[in-house]
Amino acid sequence: MPDDTLDTPETSAVHSTPPYLCGDSKRFHKAADRALDHYLKPAPRVDGHNPRKPAMIFIVDPEVDNETLLAQVCELLASANAMVSDLAGLMEGTQRNTMLAVQQVIMLGELAVNRALDNVGAS
Repeated sequence: MPDDTLDTPETSAVHSTPPYLCGDSKRFHKAADRALDHYLKPAPRVDGHNPRKPAMIFIVDPEVDNETLLAQVCELLASANAMVSDLAGLMEGTQRNTMLAVQQVIMLGELAVNRALDNVGAS
């Protein structure tokens, strides 16, 4: 009966054969490489056009006006600001400083979007 257990740090010391040299492991890795290539490598171009159509899972309605879009971006940036602030509170040292710097960049973006929103509202 074949052994269907996976090599773990505890069991790998028992097995001296590297995973790429085992027959089943080679087949597994070849299949994994094919799957990764299928999803991650760009498809070959035919007549200069990419035959793959991008997924349309998330789209922005083309009918949405600029003021609504800017208001949405402002809310998204405010949410990101709050999340980064919470994370910064859990960290120390250079990681905390990095999170606070990211928070400042988000705040600058938020200020720019608010100004654009004011300009759109004033028009």
